[in-house]
Amino acid sequence: MNKKKTNNNFSKCIKIMWGSYICIIIAVVTFFILLSLGVLGFMPTFEQLENPKANLATEVYADSGELIGYIGIQNRSNVTYKDISPNLINALVATEDARFYEHSGIDFRSLLRVLTKTVLGGDKSSGGGSTLTQQLAKNLFPREQKTALGTVFAKLKEWVVAVKLERNYSKEEILSMYLNTVDYGSNAYGIKAASQVFFSKLPSELEVEEAAVLVGLLKAPTAYSPVRNPENANRRRNVVLHQMQKYGYITEDVLKEKVAKPIKLRFNPQSHDEGIATYFREMLRNYMKEWCKTHYKANGENYDVHKDGLKIYTTINYKMQKNAEEAVKEHFTNLQAEFFKHTKGYKDAPFTGISKEDIEKYYVQAMKNSDRYRYLKAEGLSEKEIKANFKEKTSMRVFTWNGDKDTTMTPWDSLRYYKHFLNTGMVSVEPQTGHIKVYVGGINYKHFKFDNAKLGRRQVGSTFKPFVYAAAMRDSELSPCYEIENSPVTFEDYDNWTPKNSNEDCREGENVTLKWALANSINYISAALIKDYTTPQAVVDLVKQMGITTPMEAYPSICLGTSDLSVMEMAGAMATFVNKGIHKEPIFITKICDSKGMVLEVFNSKSNSALDEETSYLVLELMKGVVDGGTGGRLRYRYGLTSTIAGKTGTTDNNSDGWFIGINPKLATAVWVGGELRSIHFRSTALGQGASMALPVYALFMKRCEKDSKLNFYKGDFDRPPTITTDMDCSNYIQEIQEGTIEQERNKDW
Repeated sequence: MNKKKTNNNFSKCIKIMWGSYICIIIAVVTFFILLSLGVLGFMPTFEQLENPKANLATEVYADSGELIGYIGIQNRSNVTYKDISPNLINALVATEDARFYEHSGIDFRSLLRVLTKTVLGGDKSSGGGSTLTQQLAKNLFPREQKTALGTVFAKLKEWVVAVKLERNYSKEEILSMYLNTVDYGSNAYGIKAASQVFFSKLPSELEVEEAAVLVGLLKAPTAYSPVRNPENANRRRNVVLHQMQKYGYITEDVLKEKVAKPIKLRFNPQSHDEGIATYFREMLRNYMKEWCKTHYKANGENYDVHKDGLKIYTTINYKMQKNAEEAVKEHFTNLQAEFFKHTKGYKDAPFTGISKEDIEKYYVQAMKNSDRYRYLKAEGLSEKEIKANFKEKTSMRVFTWNGDKDTTMTPWDSLRYYKHFLNTGMVSVEPQTGHIKVYVGGINYKHFKFDNAKLGRRQVGSTFKPFVYAAAMRDSELSPCYEIENSPVTFEDYDNWTPKNSNEDCREGENVTLKWALANSINYISAALIKDYTTPQAVVDLVKQMGITTPMEAYPSICLGTSDLSVMEMAGAMATFVNKGIHKEPIFITKICDSKGMVLEVFNSKSNSALDEETSYLVLELMKGVVDGGTGGRLRYRYGLTSTIAGKTGTTDNNSDGWFIGINPKLATAVWVGGELRSIHFRSTALGQGASMALPVYALFMKRCEKDSKLNFYKGDFDRPPTITTDMDCSNYIQEIQEGTIEQERNKDW
C-alpha cells in the first residue's frame, strides 16, 4: 500500500515537473513571440531594419570628386563592405567577436563563459557575451530602460533584433552596418568619417596598424583617443594587434613590426568650424535648408540636410580652394601684423574718425551679438549685470594668425581685440560655365562667422570703372587707343559736382588713351565717359544684364564706384567679359543625390546676352594694361606671374575697402579686404590701397595655381574676335616699370 502510494507521488512529481518545464518553455516562447511582435514594447519592423534611423550627414564633394566636408548633426556617412579594408574587418572580428562567422546572432558559448567566469567566478576580465550583431542591434535601437530589470528586458530585445538582423542580412552587410554606426570620438561617426578624421584616408586604404587604432577606439573613444590620450591609444592598439595575431590574421613577425611603430596621425578634424571651405559649406547648408522645404522623400516627408545623407556635388575646385585659403593666410599673417603696428598708440584704435559715443555703441552692439550675452540674458541677468560680467577678467581662447591662443582678458576687451582684424572675401568663377571654383567668405569661420563673399556689400571703388568703359565703348564705338583730354569734368545738373583725380601729377591737361586712363585709374576720364559717351542709366542697365542684382541709382557718381556690391556679384559680372559678352549666372552645385546615389536634381547655369563680343574683348585689352603697366603692375615684377591676366584695383575713401579683380581666360576672381566697419582702416593709402591689401591675395593664389602641374592651369590668351583689327599697343604708352619703385602714380586706384 505504501509502495503504491509512493509510486503515485513520484509519478505526480514527474508530471508536475514536466508540466512546469513545458509551461516554462511555452511561457518563454510566448514571451519571445510577443516581444518579437512588439506587444511588450517597441520592436523594429522589417522596414525599420531595412532602413534604420541614423543621422547621416550630407556629404559635400568638389568638382573632381574630393570630399570637401559634411553637413549634419553627426559627422556620419555610410560605406559598403567592398569599400572597407580587410585589415579593418580582421581587427574588428579578432577583438570584438572572434566567433562572429560561427554564430547566428547570439553566441551561447560566450554567454556560458560570462555566466561561469564573470557572474559566478567574479572574473571581470573574461570579457562580455555580446556579439557584434547584438552590439549593432543596440546601436541601431538604443536602450531606454535605466533599471536593472529594464536593462535585462532590453538585453532580451537585443537578442531578438540580433536574430532578425542575421536572418535579413549577410555577415558582410552586418559588419559594414556595424562600422557605419559606431562613434569613434572627435566628431567622427562611422568608419568613413573616422578614417578621414584620424588618417585622412578612405576606409579601403587603412593599414593594419591604422585599423587597429580605430578598432581600439570602440571600447572608449575618449580614453583611447590618439589625439587626447596617445599613450592609452598606443597600448590599446597593441592589444588589438595581439588579438589579430592570436586568431591568425597577422604573423608574429608582422605583430612585432607593427607594435614597434608609433601611431602616425594625419588628424583632420571635421566640424562646421574647421576644414576646407567652411564659409562655402555654411552658405551651402543655408541653401539646402530652403531646398529641402520644397523637395520630398518617397514617404512624403521633406528631406533633411542634417540627417538624410544627401550627396551634394559642387563646382568648387579642391586644389584652387586650398590655394586660395593658403594665399589668404600667407598675406594676412603679414598684413594683420602691419595693421596692429599701424594702429598702436591711437586712443580710438582700431576705429578712425568717429566719436567715443559711436565707438561705445559699436561695442555694445557687438556684446549683444555674442553667445555670452545671449546665455547671460537667458539666465535672467539684467543689462547692468551683464555689462559688469563683460568687464571681469576670465580665461579664454582667442584667434591669432599663429593659431588660437589661451589668454586672460575681459570679454569686453576681447570685443575690442577682434575689431582690430581685417577680413576678406574672395570668389572665382569659371566664365564659360558660371561654376564657382573658389569661395572664401572670411579669414576664419570659427571666430568670424559673417560671410563677406555673398552677404557682405561694400563700396567697390575703381573696380567698377570697366563697366563704365564698356558702356561708353559700346555706345560710342570707342577703341582702347581713343584719346580724351585729361581735364576736370563738371556735372551741372548735379550741383556742379566735379570729381577729382587721386593724384594731381597724372598728365593733367594732356590727351590720353583709354588704355592709359584705365591702367592708371584716372577719374577725369571715367567722368568724361559717363557724361559725354554714355549715360548713368546705360551703365546701370548694362551691369544688371551682367548679373549685378543689387539695386543701383543712375547717378554720375557711379563712374567712381560708389555702389555697394558683393564679391560674388563682382566676380560673376566680370566673368561676362571673358565669355564674349554672354553672362552665365554663377552656380555652386551641379547635382544633388540621395543617400543611395539616386539623382534628385541637376543644376545648370542660366545665361543671357549682356554685351557684344567685340566690346567685351576690348575691355579685357584695357584691363590687361592695368596689369602690364598700371596699378596692378606688381603682379608681374614683384610676384612674377606669367599667365594672361586682365585686372583692376580699387580703393574707397579713407582706404576703407581694398579690391582687386583678376581675370584669366578661364577664371574671373574678385577679392575684397577691409575691416568689419568702414571706420576700421589704414590711415595710409600706401598700406590701405587695393594694390596693397587685396592684390597680394590674388597674386599668391595665382602663383600657386601656375606652379601646380596637376592643376594644369590655363596660360593662354583671350580669344580675339576676327572682326577686331585695331592696334592695341597704342604706341607703347606704358611706362617701363623699374623693380623696387614705389608706385606712387600707378597705384592711385580709387
